[in-house]
Amino acid sequence: MARQWESVIGLEVHLQLKTGTKVWCGCDANYDNSEVNTHTCPICLGHPGALPKLNKKVVEYAIKGALALNCKINNISGFDRKNYFYPDTPKNYQITQFETPYCENGHLDVKLNSGREFRVGITRIQIEEDAGKSIHMGTESLINFNRASMPLVEIISDPDLRSSEEAYEYLNLLKSTIKYTGISDVSMELGSLRCDANISVMEKGSKVYGTRVEVKNLNSFKAVARAIDYEIGRQIEAIENGEIINQETRLWDDDSQVTRIMRSKEDAMDYRYFPEPDLPRLVIKNEEIERIKALMPESKSEKLARFIKDYTLPEYDANILTDEIELADYFEKVVEFTKNPKLSSNWIMTEVLRELKESGKTIEESNITSEDLGKIINLIQKDVISSKIAKQLFIKKLTDIRDPEVIVKEDGMVQVVDLGEIEGIVKQVLNENPKMVEDFKNSDEGRKPRVLKGLIGQVMKLSKGKANPTIVTELMESKLK
Repeated sequence: MARQWESVIGLEVHLQLKTGTKVWCGCDANYDNSEVNTHTCPICLGHPGALPKLNKKVVEYAIKGALALNCKINNISGFDRKNYFYPDTPKNYQITQFETPYCENGHLDVKLNSGREFRVGITRIQIEEDAGKSIHMGTESLINFNRASMPLVEIISDPDLRSSEEAYEYLNLLKSTIKYTGISDVSMELGSLRCDANISVMEKGSKVYGTRVEVKNLNSFKAVARAIDYEIGRQIEAIENGEIINQETRLWDDDSQVTRIMRSKEDAMDYRYFPEPDLPRLVIKNEEIERIKALMPESKSEKLARFIKDYTLPEYDANILTDEIELADYFEKVVEFTKNPKLSSNWIMTEVLRELKESGKTIEESNITSEDLGKIINLIQKDVISSKIAKQLFIKKLTDIRDPEVIVKEDGMVQVVDLGEIEGIVKQVLNENPKMVEDFKNSDEGRKPRVLKGLIGQVMKLSKGKANPTIVTELMESKLK
């Protein structure tokens, strides 16, 4: 009988905090478009005698992250030196939290597309500093220290994940949960979120985990999932061929879709951790935790419940609209214009999301602002344009800087509401389609609506979508009777 295997996965997620300045000094942390090595000082460059001072805002943001992830916040924690030499680590050590992190024992409840729910434990979250950035150019490597001492929190999950699908959904939930707090951009593209995966396999039913392998260089959540699937297959094949899995760090090669050996995995003793002598213990009082808790913004679950209650939206709509905080904000701004939550929701979930998917843009990058969409919907509600014309207007607005109302006026997209004009088109359609008219008269009650819809469609076609659909329907029904 073939051996059956089970995978065991834990994720380590590093998040850069949007505190404005670095963790140990006052250097500007907004360095994205800056000249290299211009956001530095003796402290973040590790000059002899330069002493670190903890940024209070880092602690406040870290507490917000801990609260969002249901963690127990320790009143007393400390900082440690993690000693290792890399060219992009100017001090030759990293200040982190090893012995006592500021929080631990949290969780996230994840729901898969199948409907199955499961809980992923958060072992601990620790405050630490980032390294600089190595830039490899041919035979040379350059270092940009602008990123050195950027404030990070490292979120370490329990080994509760059992598949790439579970890991992917956990990461998406973690990202949206943190995004709602406002403490980080949580963007892999911007480098403010990085993830390493610890993967092992064991025989199904075993209580003993296999040797874990850490995989780095994962630049997207999909890459995390692909790397997990590959590594599970590689380890199972190796064990079944009599090989031993070594504890090591591997890099994911996204081009070849394989992992490659980077180095033997270090243990804690290899880093020679010891308490950071230049920083005092971190004391977080319960009063401070309560103060920050009162400042916490609306969470995703709270916003979901509010959208269902206040806007009377179906749970399906509310789930989609609150998946990203930017989309939720966009929806609420549209509703400010339209006063019609359901119609606003329908347009966002069909036209807006379709356009974002096709263009690869985010909602913030969309050419259709919330005000634009609100005006388009209002033009429908005022019977100035039909829904069909509104869709044409939406497409035109993607490349047209004019106001939607101006486009409708200048391009002659106004809906036809003149009874006489519409009646003339209705009569023309009836005269040109005698067979459909006869079919309507001879049809049973179940078929009549379909024939009527076909005749109305002919009117809309002749009017180029400009005839008011309500007037067309009323006139057509009247004539047929």
